[in-house]
Amino acid sequence: MVKKLIRMALRSLLDEMVGVGDAVLLEPLSENHFLENLQLRFQHDEIYTYIGNVVVSTNPYKSLPIYDSEMIERYRGRNLYELPPHIYSVSDLAYRSMKNYGRDQCIMITGESGSGKTEASKLVMKYVAAMSSRSTEVEKIKQQLLQSNPVLEAFGNAKTNRNDNSSRFGKYMDIEFDFKGDPVGGLITNYLLEKSRVVRQAQGERNFHIFYQILCGASPTVLKKLKLDSVEKFSYVSPGDANPDDAKSFNEVLSAFDVIGFTRAEVDSVLVLVAAVLKLGNIKFRSVAAKNGMENCGIVNREDVVDVCEMLSIKSQSLTSALTERTMTAKQDTVTCTLSANEASYNRDALCKEVYDRLFTWLVNRINSSIKVPSQTNKKCKVMGVLDIYGFEVFEHNGFEQFMINYCNEKLQQIFVELTLREEQEEYVKEGIEWLHIDYFNNAIICLIENPHNGVLSMLDEECLRPGDVTDSTLLAKLESVCGKHEHFESRRATKFLADKTLPHDAFRIQHYAGKVTYFVENFIDKNNNSLFRNLSNAAFLSAHPLLGGAKGLFPEGDPSITVLKRSPTSAFQFKASMSALMKNLLLKNPNYIRCIKPNDVKRSSVFSSDLVRHQVRYLGLLENVRVRRAGYAFRQKYEDCVTRYKMLSPNTWPLWHGAAKDGVKHILLNVKISPDQYEYGRSKIFIRNPRTLFKLEEHRAAALHDVATVIQKIWRGFQCWRRYQLMRHAQIVISKNIKKYQNQQKYMRLKAATLVMQCYIRGWKVFAFVRLVKFVSKIKILHWVKAKYYSASKPLKKPSQTSETPQARCLLRAHKLHKLRCISVSVIAAHWKGYKTRLEYRKFFRANAGKVVARFMEKYLVYRYFTKLQNTLPSYSPIEKKWPACKYRFLQAAHPLLRDIFHRWRCMKYRKSLTPQRKVELTEKLHASNLFKGKKSSYPTSLPKKFVGDHVTLSTNQKWQKVGAGGDIIFADEGFKIHRANGKFVSCYVVLTNTSLLLLDEKTVKQKCHVTADDISGISFSPYQDGMMIVHCKPPMDSKKHKGDLILNVAHSIELATKISLLLERQTNHKL
Repeated sequence: MVKKLIRMALRSLLDEMVGVGDAVLLEPLSENHFLENLQLRFQHDEIYTYIGNVVVSTNPYKSLPIYDSEMIERYRGRNLYELPPHIYSVSDLAYRSMKNYGRDQCIMITGESGSGKTEASKLVMKYVAAMSSRSTEVEKIKQQLLQSNPVLEAFGNAKTNRNDNSSRFGKYMDIEFDFKGDPVGGLITNYLLEKSRVVRQAQGERNFHIFYQILCGASPTVLKKLKLDSVEKFSYVSPGDANPDDAKSFNEVLSAFDVIGFTRAEVDSVLVLVAAVLKLGNIKFRSVAAKNGMENCGIVNREDVVDVCEMLSIKSQSLTSALTERTMTAKQDTVTCTLSANEASYNRDALCKEVYDRLFTWLVNRINSSIKVPSQTNKKCKVMGVLDIYGFEVFEHNGFEQFMINYCNEKLQQIFVELTLREEQEEYVKEGIEWLHIDYFNNAIICLIENPHNGVLSMLDEECLRPGDVTDSTLLAKLESVCGKHEHFESRRATKFLADKTLPHDAFRIQHYAGKVTYFVENFIDKNNNSLFRNLSNAAFLSAHPLLGGAKGLFPEGDPSITVLKRSPTSAFQFKASMSALMKNLLLKNPNYIRCIKPNDVKRSSVFSSDLVRHQVRYLGLLENVRVRRAGYAFRQKYEDCVTRYKMLSPNTWPLWHGAAKDGVKHILLNVKISPDQYEYGRSKIFIRNPRTLFKLEEHRAAALHDVATVIQKIWRGFQCWRRYQLMRHAQIVISKNIKKYQNQQKYMRLKAATLVMQCYIRGWKVFAFVRLVKFVSKIKILHWVKAKYYSASKPLKKPSQTSETPQARCLLRAHKLHKLRCISVSVIAAHWKGYKTRLEYRKFFRANAGKVVARFMEKYLVYRYFTKLQNTLPSYSPIEKKWPACKYRFLQAAHPLLRDIFHRWRCMKYRKSLTPQRKVELTEKLHASNLFKGKKSSYPTSLPKKFVGDHVTLSTNQKWQKVGAGGDIIFADEGFKIHRANGKFVSCYVVLTNTSLLLLDEKTVKQKCHVTADDISGISFSPYQDGMMIVHCKPPMDSKKHKGDLILNVAHSIELATKISLLLERQTNHKL
């Protein structure tokens, strides 16, 4: 693991670079080259690109393995250009600048809906949390900060046509840290919640997540307590928009409430208010003709009013009159008038929007009270802010919300350029480089919008406050009269735009920094007023609900004792004030930027729409940012890092440089012969003016690395040879020692054998001499005995003298004893000799027959050892396991592979018996897919480990499918695209294969758009690349005029679809596809 991290850490921004990692180095710089670079990196899953210290993030629409703990450790403490671009790099830079230098930081995340802003903010929070310590108190604070996201996402996010989890509010979070770099608290600020979504959503979009989560995830007991039912019973939500993840998300929200510190009573109160909004939406009104001829209204379903009153602890009569009547006070007079059915519906919707908006604000304040920093430590804290706010929005129909959002982006673009230029200037001054001021930003658009005297916002507020008949048309007329001459304002009343049919009569157009946007003035006045009828606020104030009623409730202005009421500030005034406060806050912090880009509108991976990305690049001002960075010096690097990277380009700095780093850089640049006007020496950095200079250095470095690699190879091969020589030398010494030992042993055995032979001959000679002596002594004794017997009688012998006869007798006695001993010795020697001769004879017989016995014994012993070792080293029972122990016995070489085959067949049999019928079908399909695509389709290896799911979109449980009914069982179902052959347009649809036909269904209505029977499919064509393109060839009918041609599809699981079609045709027609 350590070696892996070291290898990863040695890779820098410029190594193995796909495209250009830093757009400042693009050459030449143009919009097309910028887009091509983004597309190239996106296609290689390099979703991050630098523009200086700005990170451009492209939403991959798939999970990438680049966010784990190893990646966090890799980027910990690294400089910006040491590693490839990543969101962790900017997070680490901001965190270290705050911790080490005590500078407050801000990370601004911008982009349009669906570009990945929310996920980017989560990754920043994840990285910062990983950097801090693991104490109990710190972990508690980190969990509270992290768990605020699920709560705010549930109440402030919704599914739109562009994003399944779109933030419908702006959020700025200040995270406060102590001197150790551990979080001690935070503060969240929210901006402009899209409260109109509560009562009305566009086609294909959802209401806020919390409504569906309560209806799908709450227990029956909780639903009964909240007087709720199924999704189909409520008009503010659509039953087809609910999904299975809502129940799981509701449990996560409840857990997040507990972690943050909400009491059970507070959670119940919040859920009651959400349920009350749903119930209020079900209240219907009918028109009633009054006696005076005016139109009045009445409530159709009073049971829902009773339920709402019970939930909110409001009197039924009070709520009914508040919804159907309006009371106006002028001086001392009070007038009550009855509303029409349409006005009452509008009044009901206004109440629901205001309740939900104020509930969301209360949630943010309640979270702030849990995560706020204690007052005694507040002065010692450093701050890191994370801004996740709306991106620039341009729709076919742009209204009040888009105008305010784009005004916010104008302010952010202004501060972005100002802070970027300020940062550049500070670095140049710090490094002693001459700075030339660059004026890039034109403030005329901001003046047009927020000018206090004749700006659009001022005119909007003035029109809302003006007495008399105020409509959207009068607002447009006033804007045309006041702002008509401004160079960035366009309307049809201006002479030069009279013939412009692209500009409607009820709209005006503003030239923003990102392009022209047309705004329809419909509902501008109503949305800006931001006020409720007095009746509704009074009714809410009198509620006994702990959050809704009372002076500390959501409607304090409804207190009946207050007779003099100030007009509530307009939405534009509040938003303008909050933007001013935000800008002041950002100007006090060191900025860091993450620019998020949405690659396509179909939310698919590997799809890059150049026109869509081009539009975002323009309104994000990315090229302008590149030009600002390149206005001075395109690249800068610390002297130490420069010497480390390019030291092989000069003989003075290679392999080690011990002098000053700046002098080493000078040696390198002089040796490469780069013109002095292409670079500048700072106090701690080298500044390179043109990207070509950097690329030239990289080319020289690549060539030098080739030579260095050759030298390293030479040294390594020499070391390998030296090590091999040492091993051979050691082996030679061991072999020589053993040979000498063997030779000396053999010499010793020969000497020992020769000595034994000599001993035998000497002992034999001694025995032979002894036998001759015994025979001689025996003869002497016999002679003496004869003499004594036969000669003593005839001739009397003389009595021997004592001196002569006695020694002779003693000698004879001694000789007799010695004779007996020698006779015994002879018998022993004879016995041993006979035994020796017998052993010699038996040894011949033993050598002739004992070898076979020993050989049979050794063979059995070796076979026993072989089987014992084989038993202990058997491989696993997996059929794909290819390992098999080696056999070192030559006489078993023929049996060894046979045993391997027998074992493999046995474990295959065991595996087959353990397979379930479903698993057998899966493996059959995988085998069929291998026969079709192995070695032919580039995406086949990646699809191999993935199971064939079949119904990827759970269409079989879809109620619309069950109602429509297409006949047959579903074999395969997935989201895909049908491509028109005429214009190449992608049309999203469901691709469904049943046991009889191939169907293309509409994703929303599940109605058939195309029907091809299985018998009519003649073949399928694929490209060899990693894409989901496929062409289904259809047999032409008898009437060729009705033949629509082949189907061109783009399906994510195209290999699975083709495999199932092929198997289906083989079963039905017995012919291969």
